[in-house]
Amino acid sequence: MQNEWLLDVISDLKTFAVANGMALLARQLDQARDVALIEMASNRLEAPKALRMDENRTGADT
Repeated sequence: MQNEWLLDVISDLKTFAVANGMALLARQLDQARDVALIEMASNRLEAPKALRMDENRTGADT
């Protein structure tokens, strides 16, 4: 996963928030992590479809 660094950053921010008594921020960062995971999974699933669309379009132009 090439965007895994983003999950690491969110995790580091959550650790900081918890250590500094920012419970609401920590919960929000949990949600942000969930959204990031969904987006990353969605992008992985859509990539092959996008490639097929490009191949079909290229063939139609010929």
